[in-house]
Amino acid sequence: MSEKKLMSLDDMFGDSINTTEQENQTKIEISRLIPFENHPFKLYEGERFENMVRSIKEFGVIVPVIVRPKGYDYEILSGHNRVNAAKAAGLLEVPVVIKENLEDEEAMLIVTETNLMQRSFSDMLHSERAAALSEHHKALSSQGKRTDILKEIESLLNADEIKREETSSPVGKKLRTHEQIGEAYNLSKNSIARYLRISKLVDELKEFIDSEEISIRAGVDLSYLLDEEQILIADILTSSEFKIDMKKAETLRAFSEGKKLNEETAYSILSGELNKKPKANKPAPIKLKPKLISKFFAPEIKQTEIEEVIEKALELYFETQKKEVLDE
Repeated sequence: MSEKKLMSLDDMFGDSINTTEQENQTKIEISRLIPFENHPFKLYEGERFENMVRSIKEFGVIVPVIVRPKGYDYEILSGHNRVNAAKAAGLLEVPVVIKENLEDEEAMLIVTETNLMQRSFSDMLHSERAAALSEHHKALSSQGKRTDILKEIESLLNADEIKREETSSPVGKKLRTHEQIGEAYNLSKNSIARYLRISKLVDELKEFIDSEEISIRAGVDLSYLLDEEQILIADILTSSEFKIDMKKAETLRAFSEGKKLNEETAYSILSGELNKKPKANKPAPIKLKPKLISKFFAPEIKQTEIEEVIEKALELYFETQKKEVLDE
């Protein structure tokens, strides 16, 4: 079976973004715009959102919202915050650019790349970075026009601050996918690899990553668990005060790979009870005060002799106590 070809750039972004951008724009009622399913980015709130509302009240929506048809409605690919702010500002419609016949992977690429172009990568939550890097990785790993799509998205939004490396350098040196992404976002290849693993976590665990209750490195090990196992871990963490460190994450992964991870073993690992050595049932050691020793023993008496005397004294004491109980 031949590999399915992605749609052409002309079909995806119009004949010429630079020359016909105004012609490709139209206006659509906000009531017909629906959020992108599984949108991976947090929406603006607080002061940042209020500033956007004020700006839209004064200048309107300058950058068009990118959408694709979804039945009678239109699904937002870029501009969720603009739409929310426009609605709060009292607008009934916003300018849009409609993209027809998009593959789901192309739609997701627009969602992630436009978010990267419109705000700083460093301002994103860990889960948002992971989602963006994952889609960028897929794009660079695909043959054909996927890297060109990135450039077209940039052109559409006039996001000149985002500069990406070409697949080939002027001297013809071929860059590997991780290296290209690393150069684009100023991240090491190891950091890229970790974020790509984080993107495989279920949403419940991503929230723990974002709040930094779980470290990125521990999250990498957890990403190898089955989805149902990840949900189990998240449920236990939510209902308890247990914490996950690197050692616990590694143990959870090992149990998962050994098909031994279940609710009981997961709980024992997270609680720290697994392989915990039982406390020895021994009396706590005691030390006699020097003043007490000197009261009954001369300085030249050896320790072994003192211990023998104390042992005999204790035997005599408990024997006497026993007789008193029997005589009662």
